[in-house]
Amino acid sequence: QGQIGTRNSPTVLNAGGQKNQFWDGRARDLADQAGQPILNPIEMGMPSEQAVIDKLSTIPEYPAAFANAFPGSEPSLSYANLREAIAAFERTLRSESRFDDYLRGDTAALIEPEQRGLQRFMSVNCVRCHDGPLLGGTLLEKLGKEAPYHNLEDKGRFEETGKDEDWMVFKVSQLRNIAVTGPWFHDGSGQDLAEVVRIMGRIQLATELKDDDVQDIVAFLGALTGKELQSTQ
Repeated sequence: QGQIGTRNSPTVLNAGGQKNQFWDGRARDLADQAGQPILNPIEMGMPSEQAVIDKLSTIPEYPAAFANAFPGSEPSLSYANLREAIAAFERTLRSESRFDDYLRGDTAALIEPEQRGLQRFMSVNCVRCHDGPLLGGTLLEKLGKEAPYHNLEDKGRFEETGKDEDWMVFKVSQLRNIAVTGPWFHDGSGQDLAEVVRIMGRIQLATELKDDDVQDIVAFLGALTGKELQSTQ
C-alpha cells in the first residue's frame, strides 16, 4: 500500500551461504528469515501464521505438494514447513563469477585492473570482514569503526538487543553481485559504488583510498558478478 520499509533489501542470491540473516542478524537461519517478511505489516502484511496456511490450503496443488515434500510431518502444510520450503529454494539461488574461475587457476579470468583491485582489496585489509566464499555474510560488525557513519538514525543490532555493544552493529554484506545490486548500505544511501568503497575505506579502515585504488577495487568488485548477470552491468 505504498508503505516504505526502514532498511534496504539485500539480494537473495547466495543468501543460503550466509551465516547471518537480516541486517541486524536477528534471524537464526535462512528458514527463520524466510518466514518473517510474510507477517511484517509493511511487507506482505499477513495477519498470522494460521492465516497464511488457511490461504494456501485453498489452492489445490499446495496441500498435495507439501504432503509429498514433508511425508513425515503432520500436518505437512504448516508454517514451519513453509519456511523450510522457501529456504530450500533460496539455497538453489547460487551464482558463480569470473573470480571463481580465477580461484580455480585461470589467471586470465581477471583482467589487469581487476587483479590490481584484488591485491589492493587484500592489502588494505578489506578481507578482515569481507571473508569466506561470499566475501562477507559471516560477521556482525560495527559500521563506523574508525569514523562515524553518516546516518545514525538506524542503530542496527542495538534496536534488537538494547545492548550497548550492539550500537551500529550490522551484518557485513556479502560482495558477490555487489556491482549490480545497488543501492548500497543498510539504508540504501549509497548511490555510487566508487563512493561506497571510498566511504568504507575511511570509516572502517581509517584509510583514504586514492582514486586509482578505488577504481581498481571497483573493477575487482565487478568481477564478482555472476555470469548469468553479466549483461546487467
